Amino acid sequence: FFCLQSFLMIYPLWFSFSPFGFLSLISCHGSEIIDGKEVTPHSMPFMALLEADKGYCGGTLIDPLWVLTAAHCGNVKTVSLGVHSRKAQEKEKRYRQVCEREKNVPHPDFNSHTYDHDLMLVKLNEAVKQTQWVGSLKLNEVVKDPPAGSVCTVAGWGQTNMHTFSDVLMAVNVTVVNRTTCNSKDYYNSSNYVTENMICAGSDGKNKADACVGDSGGPILCNGALVGVTSFGAGNECGKKDRPGVYAFLTRDHLEWIKKTMKT
Repeated sequence: FFCLQSFLMIYPLWFSFSPFGFLSLISCHGSEIIDGKEVTPHSMPFMALLEADKGYCGGTLIDPLWVLTAAHCGNVKTVSLGVHSRKAQEKEKRYRQVCEREKNVPHPDFNSHTYDHDLMLVKLNEAVKQTQWVGSLKLNEVVKDPPAGSVCTVAGWGQTNMHTFSDVLMAVNVTVVNRTTCNSKDYYNSSNYVTENMICAGSDGKNKADACVGDSGGPILCNGALVGVTSFGAGNECGKKDRPGVYAFLTRDHLEWIKKTMKT
């Protein structure tokens, strides 16, 4: 963990456990994914469940050969697609595609202390077959920086409270917080905590809205478009109104890096 001047701690949102959907279908609030709801099974066919050295992360299939996730997830080994329930391996066997990774490509400027540029591309060992249950989410040429007050959606299999990981895919709505506000003394109290390469999003002031342990690498979507990747939170609990979740933002430079990496 990295301690900032305000003595807040960055908590990456990957998790370890023993392994035993679309926006119009989602009705939910929050992001821990607390206050969220189970998505309609397979309604988010781009969602990926990644197994890495450190545990498990989420990811987004952006091409039949490529998954976008968070750099801090580390050495990804396998990628499972078409998953709704983590435990229902036999029941979901006909929906799932499990791929080995060919290579992991973290962003070259990823800072493991500040989590700036917390993005990684995972190339699969073979292209997935696009089906009703597995499909890629195409990136936009340019991603608009979501203004404060925008309501966006995050999804994952992470903690639904501080002790329980979700078996099924959950989704939740989060409200974007202005970077200046997020860095202010009433929030993170550090002028450089949330950079221009990040999105701050969480509670609307009334609900508990935040990504939690296990949601790292998963998508944040605004108006149906992929705008970022779940990166980190702060403190020893999720869902605090004055400690919104922080997401790696898909800036123009990040999009260029993604396209260049996929071509080469």
